[in-house]
Amino acid sequence: MKYRKKPVIIEAIQFNGNNGKEIEEFTNYAARRIATHTPLMIISTLEGEHQARTGDWIIRGVKGEFYPCKPDIFKMTYEEIKN
Repeated sequence: MKYRKKPVIIEAIQFNGNNGKEIEEFTNYAARRIATHTPLMIISTLEGEHQARTGDWIIRGVKGEFYPCKPDIFKMTYEEIKN
């Protein structure tokens, strides 16, 4: 059998390496900046901690959870809606 993902509107922000504070606030501090030689954030998800690197998207899921998503997957899965 085949299945199609139901259309769901999500909120997301792309990590650009310099907007860590904005992401921390967006996630209610479920994400935190890590001091390393490259920009890195740790996201507390329902499955544990995951890393977000520059270019990754941070998504608020349908239950209010947060998780990172690679840019290519984000582009294939989501499209921007205009208000």
